[in-house]
Amino acid sequence: METLIIALGNPGHEYERTRHNVGWQILEQLPFFNDLAWKEKFKGLYSSMSFKGEKFHFLKPQTYMNLSGESVVPAMKFFKIPIESVLVIHDELDLPFGTLALKKGGGLAGHNGLKSIAELTGSREFLRLRMGIGRPQHGSVSSWVLSPFSQEESIGLETFLKGGVEALDSFMTGGFQKAARSFSKKNFIEKN
Repeated sequence: METLIIALGNPGHEYERTRHNVGWQILEQLPFFNDLAWKEKFKGLYSSMSFKGEKFHFLKPQTYMNLSGESVVPAMKFFKIPIESVLVIHDELDLPFGTLALKKGGGLAGHNGLKSIAELTGSREFLRLRMGIGRPQHGSVSSWVLSPFSQEESIGLETFLKGGVEALDSFMTGGFQKAARSFSKKNFIEKN
């Protein structure tokens, strides 16, 4: 069994710590991230590893967000990965900051990266690890997703990213259903 894990983000130094790049930030927190040998291909950076008898391919598209599918489709074809074995890690406006959820298929909620992938694969049935960034109280959504986390959010960001790593680890070790049960709209930074 092979799985393709895609972390969405925008290339370029100015986007590094923005809300839209939370997918990339999750990958960078993986305990084995520095052991992965990244290569350039598929208009992106990819790396592969075997884990508990399964093969995982990681992809960071280096296109801009709205063209993510141009990186995803060639990687899927090359590794012969069906849409049901694709997990996309992305920022999610419809979940409060600090909340994450796993979901199979469904709507695209205006997310340009997901739109591009759905359009070019012809399917919305890929798996998602949704990282909640909340909606802006005022101003445009595009300014919101392309801006860095606020000072207040930054305090809880590390805990939130660790939660994303836990969810990804659960997915890799026990499969999607198990991870989805454990991380169903789980908030990692709500004050008790």
